[in-house]
Amino acid sequence: MFRSFPPLTFKPALAGAALLCFTLCFTAPVQAQFSESYNFLKAVKDSDGTEATRILDEANGNPAIIDDRDSRSGEGAMHMVIKRRDSRWTGFLLQKGLNPNVADKNGNTPLILATQLNFAEGADWLLRYKANVDQSNRSGETALILAVQLRYAELVRALLAKGANPDKTDNVAGLSARDYAKRDSRAGEIVALIEANDKKKDKATAEAKKDSDDLDFSGVTEGPIL
Repeated sequence: MFRSFPPLTFKPALAGAALLCFTLCFTAPVQAQFSESYNFLKAVKDSDGTEATRILDEANGNPAIIDDRDSRSGEGAMHMVIKRRDSRWTGFLLQKGLNPNVADKNGNTPLILATQLNFAEGADWLLRYKANVDQSNRSGETALILAVQLRYAELVRALLAKGANPDKTDNVAGLSARDYAKRDSRAGEIVALIEANDKKKDKATAEAKKDSDDLDFSGVTEGPIL
C-alpha cells in the first residue's frame, strides 16, 4: 500500500526569511534607481558637476534615472537648468543624452520654458538636439505661439527655421501663432517673419518639384532586359 505523507509546512522563521529575501531581491534595484534619480536631480539643482557626471556615467543613458522628474513640481533636470538660464549646464546635459522633450506637470517642455523666459541660447541648444518644435502644453500652446504672444522675434525666427508650424492652434482660443500675430497691432515684424518663412517654403517646394520634373527617365526600360 502507498504510504501517506503529511502536508509540507514551513516554520514561521523560515517563511519570514524567504519573504524577506524575495522582497530585497526584487525591490532593491527599484529603490536604487529611485535613489539615483533623486541624487541626480539634487546634483543638478545644486550645480554639482562631479556628482552629476558620476551618476550620468553609471546610468549609461537609463531614462528612469536621467529623465526622471521631481514628484512635486514635475520638473526634470532640463527644466531646472533652463529655469536658471544656465546655458553651460543645458549643453552639458543634452550632450550627455537627456531627453529635450520631457514635459512637466503642466505639459511644458524645456523649449516652451526657454521661450517663456526669452532664453534664446538655451532654446538654441535644445533645437540643436532635436527638441520637438510643435510639442504643446496642456493648454495646447506651442513654443511658437508663446514666442508670438510675447513678441520675441529672435525666437520666432529660430523656431520657424526649425520647422515650427505657424498654423497649429491652441486649446485656449483655437488660435494659431499666425492668428495671434495678425491680431496684434504691434507684431508687424513677426507677421513679416511668418510670411517670409511661407515664401521660403513655397520656393523650396517649387524647386523640388522642378527638379523632379526635370529628371530624365528616357533611357529606363519598363522591365528587366533579358
